[in-house]
Amino acid sequence: MSKHLFFKLSLFLLVGFTSMHSQTKESGPVITGYGEVWNIENPDFITDIAKEYKVVFDIMNTSESSDHLNKSIETAARFLNMHAQSGVPIANLKVALVVHNNASKDLLRGSEYKSRYGTDNPNEELIQKLLDAGVEIVLCGQSSVARNVPVSETIDGVELALSAMTALIQLQDNGFQLIKF
Repeated sequence: MSKHLFFKLSLFLLVGFTSMHSQTKESGPVITGYGEVWNIENPDFITDIAKEYKVVFDIMNTSESSDHLNKSIETAARFLNMHAQSGVPIANLKVALVVHNNASKDLLRGSEYKSRYGTDNPNEELIQKLLDAGVEIVLCGQSSVARNVPVSETIDGVELALSAMTALIQLQDNGFQLIKF
């Protein structure tokens, strides 16, 4: 192999290897500081950037530790950021969260959370950013009572429903696609 060909091949491998491993996750542009995602170049399954994406996230689980972010809630930030980074207009992203069961506590406003768990609510800033971005956040009324999380003690903007089941049915009837994980 000639030195020139060897040099070109080495350079090609070095650049290819470096670019493959230098990729980083990024948050934004919708929710900064949360919801980091990878840029996927040249996917085979093409994202329809003209489509309106209406999704509802069923949020029932939370971190075992009171001082850790609820990664299920952060999924909504990832959804928004991923699609906006890929060219879907923000106006085409309609997102709702239906929160119930153990995750109900994550909606408590700071002072209420701190008095119950002795730490700041690690979800409060994220939830506020989601609300500011137009995300609808719905608390299950049944969980509200069962878990002693009155809507009056939650972050401003959280809505109360009769139940998570009712909210999920209504949102799906209105064209929202259920995402549960």
